Amino acid sequence: MAADRRLRIIARLLDGEASDVKTTRLCDVCAEITGLTGAGIMLMSGDAPQGSVCTTNWVSDLIEQLQYQLGEGPCVDAYHHDRPILEPDLVHPATPRWLGFSGPAIEAGVKAVFGFPLQVGAVRLGALNLYRDSPGPLSDEQHADALVMSDVAAQAVLVLQADASPGKLAAALEEGADFHYVVHQASGMVAAQLDVSVGQALVRLRAYAFGNDRPLADVAEEVVDRSLRFDALSR
Repeated sequence: MAADRRLRIIARLLDGEASDVKTTRLCDVCAEITGLTGAGIMLMSGDAPQGSVCTTNWVSDLIEQLQYQLGEGPCVDAYHHDRPILEPDLVHPATPRWLGFSGPAIEAGVKAVFGFPLQVGAVRLGALNLYRDSPGPLSDEQHADALVMSDVAAQAVLVLQADASPGKLAAALEEGADFHYVVHQASGMVAAQLDVSVGQALVRLRAYAFGNDRPLADVAEEVVDRSLRFDALSR
């Protein structure tokens, strides 16, 4: 059955053409195969999201942005716990979680959200996010399709990255992606200012942005142009 699902997914990705798979097509097929409202693929490294490879619509883009800015959500948990994270009723969850993420996502029309880790062997890459504009659990078929889809997506990301120079992101992955380069640059600067790890610096950036009700990117830009220093804040 898994092999049949994989063949069906690959056929949908190629759509009868012997051409390279684009990341936008990858996300579109994730939503189509599972029959859900939208999808997004987030890459992660260490403890932190690196950014979104692709999304299917503005709501899935918002979901990815919220997870990046807040450091919480289904993709983040799926990556860290290495298992699917299923929230069939975001409005009335059995156990409240993602207190910063849930409100804006619900306002955007997200009623159910599901995260599936992207992993090839021991290599963890990120997570696939799926959402629906109505509450309810995944059917057995949808869950099985999502598991295979996440595996295919992980393999596709590795293939697209294979020809890139060491330390560089492949052009095929950058096309249509949002990797928040200014935030990564600011994290490095804050890490140097406070003599902490880059991961801890990102947490400080997020906390400052959240506490001052400001977009993370705006705070990062101020750090990069040196109008905001975190070592000055700690004095």
